Amino acid sequence: MPRIIFKCRYIKSAANHAENLVTYIATRDGVEKLPERMRNRPATQKQKFLVSDIIVRFPDSTGLFEYEDYLANPTMENASEFISAALDQNLDQLAHQEVYVDYIATRPHAERLDAHGLFSDEDIPLSLSQTAQEVAAHLGNIWTPIISLRREEAARLGYDNAAAWIALLRQQRNIFAEQMKIASVNLRWYAAYHDEGHHPHCHMIVYSVDPREGFVTKPAIEAMRSSLAREIFQQDLLQIYTEQTQQRKTLTAQSRDTLQDLLRQMQAGNCDNPVLENMLTQLAELLRRTSGKKQYGYLKAPVKKLVNQIVDELTKDGRVSAAYVQWQELRNEVLRTYKDDLPAPLPLSQQKEFKQIKNMIISEAVRLCNQEVVFEGDEQAELLPEEESIIEEAVIMNHIESIEEDGFVFLNTDEEGEIKALELESGAGHSSESSLTEHSNSISPVSALSTVPKKPYIAWNSRYKQALTYLYGTDIAAPDFDQALPLFLLEAEDGNALAMHDLGRMFTDGLGVEMNTETAFVWYSKALAAFLAIEAKKEHRYVEYRIGKLYAAGLGTEQDYVEAANWFKEAAAKNHKYAQYSLGVLYYRGRGVEHNLNTAFQLYQSSAKQGMPYADYEMAKMYRDGIGTARNTEEAQLHFKAAFHGFQQMERQSRDDKLQYRLGQMLYTGTGTQKDMDEAIYYLVHHGIAAATSDFIMKWLADHKIQLNICPTSNVMLNVVHNYKDHPIKLLYHAGVPVTINTDDLLIFNQSVSQEYINLYTWGVLNEDELDTIRHTGLNQDPASRNR
Repeated sequence: MPRIIFKCRYIKSAANHAENLVTYIATRDGVEKLPERMRNRPATQKQKFLVSDIIVRFPDSTGLFEYEDYLANPTMENASEFISAALDQNLDQLAHQEVYVDYIATRPHAERLDAHGLFSDEDIPLSLSQTAQEVAAHLGNIWTPIISLRREEAARLGYDNAAAWIALLRQQRNIFAEQMKIASVNLRWYAAYHDEGHHPHCHMIVYSVDPREGFVTKPAIEAMRSSLAREIFQQDLLQIYTEQTQQRKTLTAQSRDTLQDLLRQMQAGNCDNPVLENMLTQLAELLRRTSGKKQYGYLKAPVKKLVNQIVDELTKDGRVSAAYVQWQELRNEVLRTYKDDLPAPLPLSQQKEFKQIKNMIISEAVRLCNQEVVFEGDEQAELLPEEESIIEEAVIMNHIESIEEDGFVFLNTDEEGEIKALELESGAGHSSESSLTEHSNSISPVSALSTVPKKPYIAWNSRYKQALTYLYGTDIAAPDFDQALPLFLLEAEDGNALAMHDLGRMFTDGLGVEMNTETAFVWYSKALAAFLAIEAKKEHRYVEYRIGKLYAAGLGTEQDYVEAANWFKEAAAKNHKYAQYSLGVLYYRGRGVEHNLNTAFQLYQSSAKQGMPYADYEMAKMYRDGIGTARNTEEAQLHFKAAFHGFQQMERQSRDDKLQYRLGQMLYTGTGTQKDMDEAIYYLVHHGIAAATSDFIMKWLADHKIQLNICPTSNVMLNVVHNYKDHPIKLLYHAGVPVTINTDDLLIFNQSVSQEYINLYTWGVLNEDELDTIRHTGLNQDPASRNR
């Protein structure tokens, strides 16, 4: 049984049953009425009958501390305690709201603050009759949480008085509001502390002034109980967390020792674990063919799966297994504080706390094949053909309203006739809006994969535009992948090749769906087949460009730069600026074509003349360095400037982090614009902790030692993050970004800096060593730091 009992039910209208139970509880003051000599006598027949009746009527009463005591020792005293507690905690089921308010405020053992024991947010005395009438008149949902502790725990921790409970509940009220889906300003709550014999407890009444607001789920109840437990048992948990941190270090060290022993055996040719030897050899070979960061979070799903298998194989070693068991025992000791049932133990590979072990394995596998870890630098920031589509499509999306004509949308004015003809030929863009209502609930990503699409087409019709709006979000609304998915599915079912491609991206990146590379590949292959079918009927430069991108990226087909180059050539010959830029990248790097810097320069030039800022940027670098053309500093500056203004316009439309990174870098270095440190930091930090969503931005912050001063409670209460556990400060810290922990307005958030540290520790976001490092960072404030 957990150390804290927390129940949260609806209040109900007056009941016409259990009258004998109510009478029993109403006529007694508590167990002290029992003479000393009778307390340890066996429970009476009447008490046993009442206990049985209560269990039948209120089955969840078996979860009370008092019932556990009664089962262990069925005396008159324990029976009396259980009957009293069970009826006390179920009166909301037996009486009208007004009666219930009066009862919790005035019953025996309620610690009176004035004429009654009721309290709330403010220190102003409450009118019991007025409060009771207010609650009775409420038409919406009313919840009646009850929080109970054992007497010895309450006394030891200082929760055996009303003042402590008042402070606790005022601190927790915003967490209650969040979990009950009630706006904080609308939350109303009242409570009273009952100093009951064995198990002191607190009754609450909670509701919203907006009767349409509020609902409570089982996970929400668990979250509220967890938050209360972390606060009440804070000191106990800190000790456990300290031991858990030490055990985590021990487990990591044991894993490292075991792995290094194995590697030494492999080098000596006498490895006694052929399974691990084979796995590590396979991982080393996979990493040899993997570009980019060699860290777990950046690897593709198959490589991650192999790393996880190696972790679990390591756990079979006795030293690692014993250390993991000890860590799990400490973790369960924390969970016992507030959980009824402990979760089933997970394999070590599934424990998020031990990503360090995974990265250690990756590091050793890299050394095994004599390969250094490669980190992406600024030189990797330029877009490859396969990387530009997200920005391009977001820009298209934001141009939609301004370039709409007769229900059709075009990439730019010179393509208008071409795409319009494409849509008219296929009858695209005329899907009935009612189809969403009819089919959106029945269609699924899996069933749609086996559906034969209708005649393929390309169209930015109203439904597809709405799907894009949900996918990318707007200036005033965040992306909503759950809304985007069914719209894309309907479009794909109708034959829209663009929607098929977007579904491939959603499954690749896990946007609103579980990440699934196989499903993504199928959707990309459907998009490729659709594009090819459209192209076979009539040549279109945009279609040719999209086909080229799929081959260049290996999406829905094997990666084939030669095939990609051929398709880009077709579109570039028709003056498609994105195809010209993409083909220029291939010539610059010698992929799929013979390496030719002069040709690359000419293609960039053609693309730049049509207002493609990436082409301007590449031309500027070639002018600056004298590559593919004569060195010309003046021309370089002109093209850097054109690129900067083009990136600004694209960023306003797409809000893409790569563009924000590039703009920040150009402002920081004064490339194509005046050097402006404040503006650079605006682009690079942008939305503060949101920098954690971009590897580019985190790397820049780390490289330039730009410090973020973070206020975790403010972030949680303002819904910047869902809760402390999801706070990205750990991600920023491990990315090398200097961070400090701070508090926001004390009058609003009621959190000291020390409490902020404790919150992050208690929620398991950062361990003691990490927090101590951050503390030292705070003692050496950087003038370039920014409050977030």
